[in-house]
Amino acid sequence: MADHEDLQKEKKNKGTSKEVCGYPLSIFFIVVNEFCERFSYYGMRAVLVLYFKYFLRWDDDLATSIYHTFVALCYLTPILGAIVADSWLGKFKTIIYLSIVYAIGQVAMAVSAIHDITDTNRDGTPDNMTFHVVLSMVGLFLIALGTGGIKPCVAAFGGDQFGDHQERQRRTFFSVFYLCINGGSLLSTIITPILRGQDCGIYSKQKCYSLAFGVPAALMVVALIVFIVGSGMYYKAKPEGNIMLDVCKCIGFALKNRYRHRSKRFPKREHWMDWAEEKYDKLLIAQIKMVLKVLFLYIPLPMFWTLFDQKGSRWTLQATTMDGNFGSVVIQPDQMQTFNPILILTLVPIMDSVIYPLIKKCGLNFTPLKRMTVGMFLAAIAFVCAAVVQLEIDKTLPVFPTDSQSQLKLLNMGNIPVTVQLPGNEPMILPAHRASEDYFTFEGGQISVTIGIPLVTQNIFLANKERQTLLIPSNIVDQWQLTKDLTSKPQEGNNAIRFVNGMSAAVSVSTSTASFEQIQPLYFSNYSQIKNGRRTFTLQSGSQSCEFSRNFGFGSSYTFFIPSNLTFGPNCQESITEAEDIKPNAVHMALQIPQYFFITAGEVMFSVTGLEFSYSQAPSNMKAVLQAGWLLTVAIGNFIVLIVAELAKIPKKWAEYILFASLLVAVCLIFSVMAYFYTYIDPAEIEAQFRKKLSDDGNDDDKKDKLQRSEVEMQKRASVSSDDEDHKSKQTKM
Repeated sequence: MADHEDLQKEKKNKGTSKEVCGYPLSIFFIVVNEFCERFSYYGMRAVLVLYFKYFLRWDDDLATSIYHTFVALCYLTPILGAIVADSWLGKFKTIIYLSIVYAIGQVAMAVSAIHDITDTNRDGTPDNMTFHVVLSMVGLFLIALGTGGIKPCVAAFGGDQFGDHQERQRRTFFSVFYLCINGGSLLSTIITPILRGQDCGIYSKQKCYSLAFGVPAALMVVALIVFIVGSGMYYKAKPEGNIMLDVCKCIGFALKNRYRHRSKRFPKREHWMDWAEEKYDKLLIAQIKMVLKVLFLYIPLPMFWTLFDQKGSRWTLQATTMDGNFGSVVIQPDQMQTFNPILILTLVPIMDSVIYPLIKKCGLNFTPLKRMTVGMFLAAIAFVCAAVVQLEIDKTLPVFPTDSQSQLKLLNMGNIPVTVQLPGNEPMILPAHRASEDYFTFEGGQISVTIGIPLVTQNIFLANKERQTLLIPSNIVDQWQLTKDLTSKPQEGNNAIRFVNGMSAAVSVSTSTASFEQIQPLYFSNYSQIKNGRRTFTLQSGSQSCEFSRNFGFGSSYTFFIPSNLTFGPNCQESITEAEDIKPNAVHMALQIPQYFFITAGEVMFSVTGLEFSYSQAPSNMKAVLQAGWLLTVAIGNFIVLIVAELAKIPKKWAEYILFASLLVAVCLIFSVMAYFYTYIDPAEIEAQFRKKLSDDGNDDDKKDKLQRSEVEMQKRASVSSDDEDHKSKQTKM
């Protein structure tokens, strides 16, 4: 009785804290907390796959696999968070404790990205990569535990702050709450890639992943502090037990009871859940049946999330091979993800106020399940678009040598043209100070090269799977030099630049972002990474100097030749020649916009409608169960990406995109058939009918007696002979 009075007193306290414009003051702390937390999560996640590839030096498949494992964990842990909050700690303490875990994880990620910690030789590359990998994996696990654990608590905790007289304000709160989610996502996916693109470091400058993770970590600490500051104003409901545990126990009992009575002597029941009637209330069983009916429809849904979440992995990696120059603005590959929240904020009101009403006016019954089917189909179209874009990218990518091949380019360092004869090729004239336009491909390790008149022939050893440039001196009887060229695109959209010194004196080359140091006569420098845009190089030999400038795109490689007859001064740039070893990214990032449009339109029709459908078809006390089931489909979808990335090993990315699109179309057809046979229900009406029926059956004591009689009857049935089968059947139906 006392517990009942305490509960009534708690309910009266709801919505009675200090108000601002009719809203409890406490909810402003919750809204700010959610904004900062979402900024922290999406900001970290936006740069995560590039951190794996460029900092930890993982290949595309491993980076994709670990990324989707992390996302899957983020959608598995909400089930754990809901059970802990409802059964033991309550929402408030769960949010506090798991937010601390969350913040520690973000700090661990930021520390793991500081290359100077283990860079003992100060070359810009960590010397103990194991330390960085272990620390980042621990950080990601803590983040998954924290963000997933608080996910089912924060929105519900905010709703708890409103009293019964504040129904309108509660609805507005949820709208603002989800606006904060998209706002935090949008801002973070714009800001953190910019921070990542900065150069930072104590001893050597590298991409600033530590700052890109550090700012989200700081925002998570702010989120925690803001939430704690509002502690005294919150209504904190005590844990009342978790319905998910009750559901699991009831299903477990039904399965166990059905297995115990699997003999043909026992009559079949209308539904396998009816085997729980000996122990559990019929209303609970009916509610579980409604939930299972919806969960059965969830079986094909993970395939949508398999495609959807690849926008943060495969699509981001795809953008690294594209041109991000949008005129006055340069878009980073990970910033392309901002199109998703922008399009969501645009498409949701358009769909609700324009598209759906127009479809309704046309007389079409566009049910929620039909919307979800269309959403899946749109996601498949998005991946077809991604495959088309990848085909365009592949056309621009250089053809590198295979394991049994080698490639050779020629550079004439002399002041006069020379004639060159290569095996299997026609004699070619190589102009002075110029390189051959393309690489020549050869099978085998050794070739004979014939140059000049009179002819000079030398045997050149070429390494398999390598690109090399043969430097032909002005006096062809001198020693011929072989350089080692790049066999992959420069990373992160940078440009790999080197200089070849054809002068008889040493030359120093420098620029604001890189130093080539001193290049010896008739020799070459190492490659240096240069960002896109116009860059100016200063060439200096003794007291003489000149400036050479050029505009660079993304992902190219150039060899610049300094001729022996270079005249230092304002016009020296005209004498310097260039060889384009790897072409810059020619496919523009704008081509990704259609695939982002289709995937976001699919998300609006699939995800938003799916949540609405689940809510409408769920019993009043089991909406959280369906929410957990929905989040589970997201986790399974990410595990599917993990399986395909690690096991399929499809060499062509466009083929992988087509595979995913085809799988989703197949699943879409299956789901459409399942949806056709689904009958929409009104859970409230069914529950009302059951309650009325139970009230008509008599008081609680009568029900207990019936339950006991039912259990005794079940035991008797096992000993009844087979001659009495018809009588048993009648008893069961009754």
